[in-house]
Amino acid sequence: MLGWLDQSATGGGDGAHDLMRQIAAQLAAEGIAVRGAIQTNTPKGADCHCDMMLEVLGDDGPDVAISQDLGRESTGCRLDAGALEGAAQRVLETLPEAQMVVLNKFGKQEILGRGMVAVIAAAMERDLPVLISVAPQQQAEFLAFAGDLAVQLAPEEAANWCRRALRVAA
Repeated sequence: MLGWLDQSATGGGDGAHDLMRQIAAQLAAEGIAVRGAIQTNTPKGADCHCDMMLEVLGDDGPDVAISQDLGRESTGCRLDAGALEGAAQRVLETLPEAQMVVLNKFGKQEILGRGMVAVIAAAMERDLPVLISVAPQQQAEFLAFAGDLAVQLAPEEAANWCRRALRVAA
């Protein structure tokens, strides 16, 4: 079970991250063991890029900085792919206790078979429901990756989909 949200329906990446955080918190408050990773973007100023941090759910370690400061004038990718891989490994280590997996997004690294792809695969092998967001520019690749396992969700339906998916998995 792989539910996904179109980031454009959530107001963009930050809107998707906020919604995922809310859903994970709601489910955890209901006693569900939610694992995964949720991104927070912290603006650095009007003319600077943001700092990107990942919170690894169900892990006592620190948040993971997944962005690199390449300078104010940089136009290259600021993602620290190694840090993202480290965060993915930490998420994998939490899966034995998981009932549900919430991941911030399927992005460029996942298209390349990196990032959280191993987490998605491991969760699916364990019959754990996975909730993820996808930006419009990555949707074709995501659907090619997920095939008929992917179910698109409206933002207002996502939390209830998680609850239904948990009942099916049980």
